[in-house]
Amino acid sequence: MILVSNDDGIHSEGLRALRDAMASLDEVVVVAPDRERSAVSHSLTLHRPLRAEEIRPGWYAVDGTPTDCVLLAVHRVLGERPRLVVSGINRGANLGDDVHYSGTVSAAKEGTLLDIPSIAVSLVGRRTFRFDAAARFAERLAAFTLDAGLPPNTLLNVNVPQTEDGAVPRRFQITRLGRRRYGDVIVEKTDPRGRAYYWLGGAESELRGEPGTDLAAVAGGSISVTPIHLDLTNYECWERLSSMELPWP
Repeated sequence: MILVSNDDGIHSEGLRALRDAMASLDEVVVVAPDRERSAVSHSLTLHRPLRAEEIRPGWYAVDGTPTDCVLLAVHRVLGERPRLVVSGINRGANLGDDVHYSGTVSAAKEGTLLDIPSIAVSLVGRRTFRFDAAARFAERLAAFTLDAGLPPNTLLNVNVPQTEDGAVPRRFQITRLGRRRYGDVIVEKTDPRGRAYYWLGGAESELRGEPGTDLAAVAGGSISVTPIHLDLTNYECWERLSSMELPWP
């Protein structure tokens, strides 16, 4: 069984394309938020009950976050443990620093924390999105992952550049995370009563990055596949600090 989720919501076109692609590999169950939950990161709903509604056979809408969806699916909704978790296909990139905020990536993170091989898939575009190419690549990568597995605590973050004709880009690269910065991250406005309010967001930076990064690969027209490890320990710093003698108390 393959579990499919996302952060764009249960009615997302990208979710349907991903589900159909995974159906060629195994039985698929979709457990996704009942509405858009973009940029909620790895948040959990802890202060109210969650509800899951089966809107049609094999499709469950949850009034929570992508992380909620995966956790609820694995421990309650599914009748068996899934062989794979695939999240997406996201409308827009999840490159570089985006992975820290992305609900799409966080659904795959939760699968990884549950020791299930997991993949996050995003389509890099701005206005018009054609998901068929990204779905075909996701199918190939999922088949490989089911066969070969993934190292512990590791997920795959995939970004597929949008092509004009919807064709699959001919190249893919195994990449590392770049640094993606945004301009004017906080925009201040004034409401009719003279009070300030703020929009978080701002203009996206150009897709430029050092060679070998996910940003550089996508900017060059290649699919980016980035293995992300969940152990955030800085081992070089850990070794240095461990050798220090700090006076305490």
